[in-house]
Amino acid sequence: MTISPPDGPRPSLLRTQTRTLVVILSLLALAAPVALVRAQKGDDDDEVVRVNSDLVVLNVTVTDAGGEYVHKLSNKDFKVLEDGVEQRVTLFSVEETPFAAAILLDTSGSMESRLTLARAAAVRFLEGLREEDVASVYHFDSKVEQLSDFAPGRDLPPVAYDLSSKGMTALNDAVVRAAKDLARRPEKRRAIIILSDGADTKSSATSEKALNAALGANATIYTVDMSDPEMNPAERMSAAGTLKNYASKSGGRFVSKPGGRALDDAFREILQELSNQYTIGYRPNNTARDGRWRTIQLKLSRPELSARTRNGYRAPKS
Repeated sequence: MTISPPDGPRPSLLRTQTRTLVVILSLLALAAPVALVRAQKGDDDDEVVRVNSDLVVLNVTVTDAGGEYVHKLSNKDFKVLEDGVEQRVTLFSVEETPFAAAILLDTSGSMESRLTLARAAAVRFLEGLREEDVASVYHFDSKVEQLSDFAPGRDLPPVAYDLSSKGMTALNDAVVRAAKDLARRPEKRRAIIILSDGADTKSSATSEKALNAALGANATIYTVDMSDPEMNPAERMSAAGTLKNYASKSGGRFVSKPGGRALDDAFREILQELSNQYTIGYRPNNTARDGRWRTIQLKLSRPELSARTRNGYRAPKS
């Protein structure tokens, strides 16, 4: 008598399915830790924006007593101190390498009378870029939006001309966003150009967190004070203080003239500066991952020269 096989998968098919399931589960097990790490990094913004490499990179501007850029220095002319302890320089470059710039255009309600001027300033900066440099344009009010990807284009995105001033001012959030995007760029020289009246009224990030984000991305911040001259003097001084703090602590420059020949000269100097910097890198002697602030001091062998760079960074946390 012939017995018909029962309904359902045959034993050989079951074995094949079982082996396939084991392979899939093994691959998922291997991928899980990676996914977990990525999720943890995404949930903890402080970790994302801090220095995530053992190499600390400094972009250094050296000038003489007349303000002229100084070339032909060697690594022996520089001494780097971190928290007072001398560090060994492991990266040194004097090449005129390309840079990436993020332009942050304030379109908040407080910029109503200055928005056209800010747009014109952004255009002038873009026009001064070299062929090998790239730039991206952002605008911010109550939110932050990227208007164009990093590209060698020299024109302001058409959508920028349709923007109107409205909402509050998320300046700090804009700096954090630009810093995170710049951190992914291959260029060692990175800059954030802020065109704003400096009065943050909306951000979820503090100015300290935003500054740490820029420092973690090795970005130098250049700020242009777009505040209304008729603004309350005390409020204007406070807002300008925010812009000055960003510039001074990142090794950048604060521009107090929002338009005219003075702004053109300032932009030309900024572009020249970005094209004539020394790039210095070192691996800190202090390897503690404690999240603390590390102060950087740069000394030159020739005391008649001046060097400007960022004044520190926040160490990563374990």
